[in-house]
Amino acid sequence: MLSIFTLGSTLLLPLLVEAAGYANLNSMGLFRRTSCSASLPASCHNTTVETDLCCFEAPGGSILQTQFWDTNPATGPTNSWTIHGLWPDHCDNSYSEDCDPSRDYSSITDLLENAGATSTLSYMQTYWKNDPNDGSDEELWEHEWATHGTCYSTLEPSCISGYSTGEEAVYFFERVVGLFQTLDTYQFLKSQGITPSSSKTHTQSSLLSALKAASGYTPAISCSGSDLDEISWYFNLQGSLIDGTFLQYNAPSGSSDCPSSGIKYLPKNNDNDV
Repeated sequence: MLSIFTLGSTLLLPLLVEAAGYANLNSMGLFRRTSCSASLPASCHNTTVETDLCCFEAPGGSILQTQFWDTNPATGPTNSWTIHGLWPDHCDNSYSEDCDPSRDYSSITDLLENAGATSTLSYMQTYWKNDPNDGSDEELWEHEWATHGTCYSTLEPSCISGYSTGEEAVYFFERVVGLFQTLDTYQFLKSQGITPSSSKTHTQSSLLSALKAASGYTPAISCSGSDLDEISWYFNLQGSLIDGTFLQYNAPSGSSDCPSSGIKYLPKNNDNDV
């Protein structure tokens, strides 16, 4: 069973329709580019070679929405996981990185502000946080775009009519934020009676079962030693990343790398909350 997430019309349009330099929308709320047929298969589900890679995401058609649970130092609100990224893995679980260094933009903040996407930027400043030992939030955003965002075939500048430099990165960050907002991992676990604790431990199977019970799908979880610190939710994509439909599916067997038992879901050692 697949779960469907259609975010383009509700998330992108209000922010970008009036943005100076990004007015690539018509009155029907569609981007001025080649229309994508609704009959196209979802990524990784084609039976023949798809040639229109503006409308079919390839080769990175297995898309992972990854989230951090950073506790020391703590980042983000105490009652929320934070965004790591949106990774276009290949259908065989391999992946490409750093696909177009010419589009390694140096200020994501400026791109979003210039596009009028200030509410998205504000959300990112709370929920898309870097470990301060690794650098600034801006550095994480730049890294995620350069490493993963440039690998989306449907975000190639040639796919966007009247393209303005950096426009595709704005669409990327809008879409990442919108998808993350549908995946409240903290609340999924809390609804199953699992909350951060300094003493309680869990098995890998109990955590995955709780997450599936709450969300309908099994993600992959990762640990640093025995400490739970990352999660990945899996999707295919029908259409373009700009305005296509996310189709959720269960993580492949064996994708999690936490111990089978003794896993700690530690509290964040800060006072932030939302």
